[in-house]
Amino acid sequence: MLPAQTDSILLWPAGPPLSKPNELVEKTWTTNVMRVKDVTEPKLYTFLPPAGQRNGSSVVICPGGGYRILAIDHEGYAVARWFNKRGITAFVLKYRLPNDEAMDEKAIVPLLDAQQAIRLVRQNAHDWGLDPSKIGIMGFSAGGHLASTVGTHFKEPVGSIADTTSVRPDFMILGYPVVSMLETTTHGGSRKALLGSDPPIDLVRRFSNELQVTPATPPTFIVHSSDDRAVPVENSIRLYQSLVDHGVPAEMHLYESGGHGYGMAESDETLSSWMDRLSDWLKGRDIW
Repeated sequence: MLPAQTDSILLWPAGPPLSKPNELVEKTWTTNVMRVKDVTEPKLYTFLPPAGQRNGSSVVICPGGGYRILAIDHEGYAVARWFNKRGITAFVLKYRLPNDEAMDEKAIVPLLDAQQAIRLVRQNAHDWGLDPSKIGIMGFSAGGHLASTVGTHFKEPVGSIADTTSVRPDFMILGYPVVSMLETTTHGGSRKALLGSDPPIDLVRRFSNELQVTPATPPTFIVHSSDDRAVPVENSIRLYQSLVDHGVPAEMHLYESGGHGYGMAESDETLSSWMDRLSDWLKGRDIW
C-alpha cells in the first residue's frame, strides 16, 4: 500500500505515443510479491521525503519482471521509501510492457516511457526542490536493462518528441540487471518479450547495452550474485568492463550466493549489505 504522501503523474496526459486501440485491462495482484501487468497508462509514483529533509537528489526506479510484469513493490515502492529516509526523492516508474497488440514499435516503448520520466523530473525539478544535475536511474533485472538503456541511449532520444530537455541520467544503479541481448548472455524471456522470437542482429546489438557504453555514460553502481540462474552474472561483468574501458566511474559488488529477484534482500544479513555499499557510494558521489 502506498503512503499518504505519494502521488502519481501521468507520463503522457494527451495519451501515450505509439499506443494503438486494444482491450488490455491493467491488473495488480499479490502472491509472494506484488505484480502489475498490461500497463496501458504509464505513470510516475512520487515519493517525497518530509519537507525540510530533501537533499535535492532524486532517482527514477524501474521495477523488473522480464518485460512481462512489474514487481512494483519490493523492486519499486519499498526501495523508494529507503531513499526517502536518506532525503532522496524517489519516483517509481510504471512503464508499458512490450505488447504487439497494444503498441507499435514495442522494442522502444519502455525506453520511450523511461526517457519521458527523466524528462519530466528534470523539467519539474524546481517545483520538487530538486537539483536537475542529480537525477539518477535505477533498475532491477529487466528493469535494469531498461535503466541501462536509458543510461546509454540518451544522445538520440526515441520517439518524435519535440522537447529538448536532456534525458541523460546523472547516475545509474543496477540490481542483477539484464544488460545484453546477445543470445549467449541474455535472459531469454526478457529478450523475447522486448525484441521478439527472431530479432535481427542489428536490433540485438542496439539493445545490448554493454556495446553502447561511451565516455558520456553516467557513473554506475552494480550488484549481482554469482549463482543467479535467471540473469547470468556475465551481464554485469561485461557492462562493468565496458564502463572501465571507457573511463566511466563504476563500482560493482558480486555476491557468492543470493540468486535472483531479491530486491533489498532485507531477510538476508549478508546479501542485504549491498544496500550499505550503495549508501557509501551515494555519499562518495555527493548524492546523499
